[in-house]
Amino acid sequence: MGEDLSGAMASVALRVGDLAEEWDRTGLIPRDLLRELGAEGRLCAEVPQQYGGWGLDSTSSGAYTAHVGGLCSSLRSVMTSQGMAAWTIHRLGTAEQAAVHLPRLTGGDLAAVGFSEPGAGSDLSAMTTTVRRDGDTVVLDGHKKWVTAAHYADLLVIVGRYQDGAVAVVVPADAPGVRIERIADPLGCRAAGHADVHLDGVRLPADSVLGGHGLPPALLVTTALAYGRMSVAWGCVGILRACLAAAAAHAAGREQFGKPLAEHQLVAGHLADLYTAEQVATRACEHASRCWDEGSPDQVVATVLAKHVSATQAARGAATAVQVLASAGSRDGHTVARAYRDAKLMEIIEGSNELCRLMLAQHALSAPGAP
Repeated sequence: MGEDLSGAMASVALRVGDLAEEWDRTGLIPRDLLRELGAEGRLCAEVPQQYGGWGLDSTSSGAYTAHVGGLCSSLRSVMTSQGMAAWTIHRLGTAEQAAVHLPRLTGGDLAAVGFSEPGAGSDLSAMTTTVRRDGDTVVLDGHKKWVTAAHYADLLVIVGRYQDGAVAVVVPADAPGVRIERIADPLGCRAAGHADVHLDGVRLPADSVLGGHGLPPALLVTTALAYGRMSVAWGCVGILRACLAAAAAHAAGREQFGKPLAEHQLVAGHLADLYTAEQVATRACEHASRCWDEGSPDQVVATVLAKHVSATQAARGAATAVQVLASAGSRDGHTVARAYRDAKLMEIIEGSNELCRLMLAQHALSAPGAP
């Protein structure tokens, strides 16, 4: 990349400034800003340099993601979506498909990935979106819901049933038969561009199918979700750091009963809990990123663990921060008020807490020495 990581972080912080509160209230990030960041490779930092990306490893990308997550979870969510699309294209697509699409994602075009459906969230067997071959074209029909960044997207990576398996298809957002319906007033990450995507007889060239063939649904979705889970986990570290900074500053500066809040033991206990949460989440993410960078066989379970730990700690930590700031942090758009809402969504997206716990339990049962 053309600048060091600290310089890149400083540049993004300068762009965001104090605008995150306004974006949260209006529900929109300026599209021109997103395109500008995308054209600088800042929305998908792990794309190889040959395609115009930064080529960061998971550890460096994680540090950058946590930084953005501390500034604005909506922006981090758009970044996660862009990275997931790029990751899916790079991992599942042909060399030719990567050469066509990845430079677009590092050149200013925006992308979203559609998994969930009205009747099929984590239950892949209930997915009803279909992709059928018709000569040298494919036809898509279905409905995806809560697709992050779809409101901004130029490209959609849509997962659907195909013959006896599943495929991911790159769909232009302006293709005939595509209708994007923005979700109004979501609980959290309000400016992340969540939308439902309706697909009605969308006809595309057959080479829009990544890799050109079907895969087992679980394998396809796990491949795509892995990046998203890692990005969300690091984003939650950023939420915790922002909450810790806000709570510590308030507790040190606010006086009650003749002394700073921080000198009251119960408040000091809250600060200790926040610091512990941030450290636990950071260590879980660092371990998972090392597994990615080293190609460890523990990569999958480490990623699920990092996502579960970080999201859980972020939700609890944000609630603690609101408690410390009290009315000062209860204003809509305030750092900890945003964190309180945003962190709750992190316990749901890219694998809910319940799903993560089931996966971790399965791993525990299969580990050496398990009954």
